[in-house]
Amino acid sequence: MAGSVWRSLLSRVAARRPSLSSASFSRGMQTVTLIPGDGIGPEISSAVMKIFEAAKAPVTWEERNVTAIKGPGGRWMIPPDAKDSMDKSKIGLKGPLKTPIAAGHPSMNLLLRKTFDLYANVRPCVSIEGYKTPYTDVDLVTIRENTEGEYSGIEHVIVDGVVQSIKLITEDASRRIAEYAFEYARNNQRSSVTAVHKANIMRMSDGLFLRKCREVAESYKDIKFTEMYLDTVCLNMVQDPTQFDVLVMPNLYGDILSDLCAGLIGGLGVTPSGNIGANGVAIFESVHGTAPDIAGMDLANPTALLLSAVMMLRHMGLHDHGNKIQAACFDTIRDKKVLTKDLGGNSKCSEFTAEICRRIQDLD
Repeated sequence: MAGSVWRSLLSRVAARRPSLSSASFSRGMQTVTLIPGDGIGPEISSAVMKIFEAAKAPVTWEERNVTAIKGPGGRWMIPPDAKDSMDKSKIGLKGPLKTPIAAGHPSMNLLLRKTFDLYANVRPCVSIEGYKTPYTDVDLVTIRENTEGEYSGIEHVIVDGVVQSIKLITEDASRRIAEYAFEYARNNQRSSVTAVHKANIMRMSDGLFLRKCREVAESYKDIKFTEMYLDTVCLNMVQDPTQFDVLVMPNLYGDILSDLCAGLIGGLGVTPSGNIGANGVAIFESVHGTAPDIAGMDLANPTALLLSAVMMLRHMGLHDHGNKIQAACFDTIRDKKVLTKDLGGNSKCSEFTAEICRRIQDLD
């Protein structure tokens, strides 16, 4: 059954239009801002670059390091050269970034989202043939509002021992993410959108989010719209994930539910992710950790970053290159002969990368 899902996904993808993109990319070589990240980030970024070279993807890399720095007025910001690069290229690929805990700095991922107004996090979760998990037919997409909710960063001490954190939900952001979810469903031949909420408890905040989803749904009669409480979604998801297609939700719910869905297909190490922003900007990323314990040991699994890079290629309209790379990656996993340890093998990152490159060349 997993094979049929996999083949169906490839056939659907081959026919899709560049549906994630609001930017236009010219023919010829295209510049991508590469943020290797920390820990295993440089290793898996190097693997992706080698695979892109094997696939003759028309991409040039502009590498930038991202650390939080203090700008005028003491506000945290990313380095100007990284921002300038993203402003020009409009598209980035990012490895895992560490955020020192209790060091006074903001989450680097959160800072990037706010800097470039990356309002939609998109995570396709599809079962991979040959990679055994308790679920074999998962084929769904989580779409998370990325800029507000509980992650708005509005917290303060009321009195000693009492802290208040404010959940910010706005009409504009709720409408924008709902419209994105329905457009994504329509452009990617998806049949339904489920709004995930807790409006029974948070009647004003989640109530506003749900109302905007309902209003937007009225303009997409070709897409089935359902609404479901977050706890009910979690229950139903682990019982039968095949009942879901596209799910749209506020920030915190999306953070949790997207990781749960990643667990259904084998974990964050095989799950791609894209962040779509205003003004045509998009950053694709691996969402696993920096794994400092294996950094520099040639043991990392580059699959999540590679599949995120495939999402990026499709966003850029480079579907043939994306399909070729994905097919080579999935064929390597299905064959089970050259796999990194977390995928069930004993191969090194460099060996796994070389095998994908070999299969790409065989496809030419």
